[in-house]
Amino acid sequence: MHPSTIQAQVTPRANVYFDGRCVSHDLQLADGSRKSVGVILAGSELTFNTGSPEIMEGVGGSCEWRLKGAEAWLSSGDGQQFSVPANASFDIRVGAEPYHYICHFG
Repeated sequence: MHPSTIQAQVTPRANVYFDGRCVSHDLQLADGSRKSVGVILAGSELTFNTGSPEIMEGVGGSCEWRLKGAEAWLSSGDGQQFSVPANASFDIRVGAEPYHYICHFG
């Protein structure tokens, strides 16, 4: 494939977090935007920190999430999304089925 026709570059090596409970792959699109595609395993409760704003788009399963300091958990599932600001922290927990997502950065 000619370099000018490349639509996305995938980092083939997986990002493995939390002893394998979250695994993702990075994508760099031709327009310069960055995304990751991943899965959080069933039964996981994890805390992530952001450097840039993120939009988490669910593409399978469901999760509950909350920003650091919030008491209430919010639900998000397949076809839904939630936003996390830059330089923030959020908790995410997954029930009986894995949560598949696309994370949109920036």
